[in-house]
Amino acid sequence: MSTPATHVSHQQHPDPARPGVGAPLFSTWSVGTPERQRAAGDAIAATWEGRPWPDRNLLAYSVYAGTDGDTLMHYSQWTSEEGYFDFVRNHRQGRNDEIDTAVPGIKRVAINSYRPYRSHVPDPARRAAEAPGVIVTVDIRFDAEASGRRQEWVDTTIEAMTTTSSPGCGLLGAHFHLLADGEAHLGSAEDRVFNYAEWTSEEAYDESFAAVAGAPSPAWEKVLEFPGFLGATVRRYHLLRSFTPEAPQQG
Repeated sequence: MSTPATHVSHQQHPDPARPGVGAPLFSTWSVGTPERQRAAGDAIAATWEGRPWPDRNLLAYSVYAGTDGDTLMHYSQWTSEEGYFDFVRNHRQGRNDEIDTAVPGIKRVAINSYRPYRSHVPDPARRAAEAPGVIVTVDIRFDAEASGRRQEWVDTTIEAMTTTSSPGCGLLGAHFHLLADGEAHLGSAEDRVFNYAEWTSEEAYDESFAAVAGAPSPAWEKVLEFPGFLGATVRRYHLLRSFTPEAPQQG
């Protein structure tokens, strides 16, 4: 079977609930300015457009610019962590060298491997028809004694979303991941949950957040007062590029 080419898109968002994703990886870079964000996105695209798809275990890869004007987020969907480490051994350094030549001084902050746990999609038909206007990531932290209750916290949160949010609230999908123990240079912890949330717009997210924070319902109070819950870091991103293997041509 021949190696497929790489398809590059500015608009094609990944599906976090895609079957077969065994190891979603999220990493962040600090680049300094919005201009360098765009330049780094262009440099990343150049390293992928001229090469065949690197590994059959990589299902999709997307790059996002943070609204802070500094951060880049990378989201790659792998069938397994082993596939990622094969990519590191055989393909990653050459690409990074080219990117660093084009945009010197990039700081590679962190990379973590996760496991998909649960997704909440209020209106599947709407999500299928409407692309997200903004991606909101929420990195949730727990104390050590509560680390074994992460799934319970996610279940409690989805119950609150289900009972208090309308399908037209602006949330297209909330996809909860559990931080996994990783191999070399992958961060490891059992005290974090990562929510990749698709929203129609930043305004819709702000309105929903204000409603919860201003007068939380009993269901949301259970989430906010969950034993061991320490808080969360919220970031917002816009898609720069997505990369997928070209579909074989029908002949």
